[in-house]
Amino acid sequence: MRSIVVSFERLASLFEAVNEWSGRAVSWLSLLMVLVTFAVVVLRYVFGMGWIWLQESVTFMHGALFLVGAAYTLRHEGHVRVDIFFRRFSDRGRVWIDLFGSLLLLLPVCLFIFTVSWDYVALSWSLQEGSREAGGLDGVYLFKSLILVMAGLLVLQGIAIVIRCLSRLLGMVDDEPAETA
Repeated sequence: MRSIVVSFERLASLFEAVNEWSGRAVSWLSLLMVLVTFAVVVLRYVFGMGWIWLQESVTFMHGALFLVGAAYTLRHEGHVRVDIFFRRFSDRGRVWIDLFGSLLLLLPVCLFIFTVSWDYVALSWSLQEGSREAGGLDGVYLFKSLILVMAGLLVLQGIAIVIRCLSRLLGMVDDEPAETA
């Protein structure tokens, strides 16, 4: 039984590492968004120039930051949680809430988002959808694909949470969540 738990813990660590890497990688978009927004403002108000594709790029970066960074934020418990009841529970009670929340809310919602979005993204790919604005960015279909990426990364993180919760409830690991590099 111990070896099975260790194998699942390694799987959870792998999933968390994927989310850690993707979250850190996409976090650089926040700096790039600031720089591009600054450039848009300077170009428009100082030089009287403007490009729609440059303005749209800020929207794309913001969306990518949100969509790809959602699982990273969940991994680091950065999402808003209603603590009216949660804070009153013992550590073991919190593990149960995390387990049931992941199994009954997080994973089904992510799977729903993935299945509902599949046709939407597939249609966008089939049209090679681009911007509706003249001079806008092509590749809107690539941006829309991030909806599926978000759902997939959140499923990975949800599975990691479930594994960690079950390991703690079975007494196979300490009550503290394991951190990955």
